[in-house]
Amino acid sequence: MPDIVLATLNAKYIHASFGLRYLLANLGLLRPRAQLLEFDINQRPVDIVEALLAQNPRIIGLGVYIWNVAPTTEVVATLKRVRPEVTLILGGPEVSYETEHQEIVQLADHVITGEADLEFAEVCGQLLERRSPIRLDPGKVEQRAGSETGVPPKIIPAGLPEFTRLTLPYEFYDAQDIAHRILYVEASRGCPFRCEFCLSSLDIPVRAVELPVMLGAMQKLLDRGAKQFKFVDRTFNLSVPTSRAILEFFLERHQPGNFYHFEMIPDRLPEALREIIAKFPAGTLQFEVGIQTFNPQVAGLISRRQDYVRLADNFHFLREQTGVHLHADLIVGLPGESVQSFGAGFDQLIALRPQEIQVGILKRLRGTPIFRHDAEWQMVYNPHPPYEILQTKLIDFATMQTLRRFARYWDLVGNSGNFVETTPLIWSGGASPFQSFLRWSNWLYARVRRTDAIALARLMESLFHFLTDELKLRPGLVAETLWRDYQRGGRHDQPEFLREFLTATPTSRPKHRAVPLKRQARHLAAG
Repeated sequence: MPDIVLATLNAKYIHASFGLRYLLANLGLLRPRAQLLEFDINQRPVDIVEALLAQNPRIIGLGVYIWNVAPTTEVVATLKRVRPEVTLILGGPEVSYETEHQEIVQLADHVITGEADLEFAEVCGQLLERRSPIRLDPGKVEQRAGSETGVPPKIIPAGLPEFTRLTLPYEFYDAQDIAHRILYVEASRGCPFRCEFCLSSLDIPVRAVELPVMLGAMQKLLDRGAKQFKFVDRTFNLSVPTSRAILEFFLERHQPGNFYHFEMIPDRLPEALREIIAKFPAGTLQFEVGIQTFNPQVAGLISRRQDYVRLADNFHFLREQTGVHLHADLIVGLPGESVQSFGAGFDQLIALRPQEIQVGILKRLRGTPIFRHDAEWQMVYNPHPPYEILQTKLIDFATMQTLRRFARYWDLVGNSGNFVETTPLIWSGGASPFQSFLRWSNWLYARVRRTDAIALARLMESLFHFLTDELKLRPGLVAETLWRDYQRGGRHDQPEFLREFLTATPTSRPKHRAVPLKRQARHLAAG
């Protein structure tokens, strides 16, 4: 039975916890006494507690994030009722800031704030050397050093470790992880920018893994059969020589089915990177590009710097001369952003033709300085995770709810790849894509009164009726377009509501290219 159990609740099974593997890798001599257990947020907290206690551990370390803090709080509360002698140590971004009033912090024995890669091992070493159980007052949050007896304090700030001191965690992706899950990797940590809504802006300076060490670790993953690599670096293209070397490494070793995801600075794509990016097979690279706003005044308010002319030029290059899958981010509810301003930005982004646009709702993450705008812009956030904005000075609650539905329906229609050809019909005739899709969003909500669990067939039929009845588009045109989109997903059962409008001659089925992820494949098949 392990003395230490490391655990977290992932958002989905396919997500393998990167942070826990770093903690396990850096336990040193304690590593043989530790075990890693992963759960997901759909499992019952009481069942998670049962699985944890079945290991009979002395210490349980839990990773806490914005998506799992609510069920993890229940796990911690139950653990403390059933087995109060087990020491609970928390870590992760959700408990690294503003700890004073968090219920989960009050319940736990210790909280390590910041990057706990090395600090967790130190704390476990102190606790396991003691002969009697550690019992701290759960109602008292100690901010400084512990008592003279050597008991670690309640709140333990961790410094920023240099990569030269860290053991990389990739050996702790097992065969099942490699075969069935996303593998998170990193070449650097931190971000040089100060965007006020983002926790990464607090991680200064940027620290990089030594390139030979990092590439050696990637080679070992490739040798073990790894296919999907998701880099979590916030600014992958910050150092052009480094990012070029990494891209060249993967290009030289590329095999069919491999897929690589990077988060990129949108206005930094010099020729040295363009040259290598253009050589990758279509659909094998995905760039997540955070734009967030096209309003320069709003960008200034949140301390975000970006060159919109260069950004547009880079998008044109990526869409016209490469096979990169572009995933671009916009945020609803930023201080100073009105509905009209957001809509204008959305239209600008549509014109740049990324395959996906992630319409995110502003979140008030703990520790970020976005709160300084609360008074001036009347920012009101939900007090419960994920702490999304409810209303602002420029967007009232009812309108924010409308935009929240817009974001959800855009994900179902615009991003899913199920309606690549059909979606532009919504704003056919030169209308504003934002205003047109908002009209569709309002129409759909009035019809179905929900934003989840909408079957694909029902969504298709709703789109058909909206386009033909509301927009007066020719039924035959809409039916043929929907049918091509439907087949693009590998489906061949002709929906009954389309049959009378389809031509007698069978339509050609789009050819599928060798792209590892289904959604990206559907976008690619549309050209």
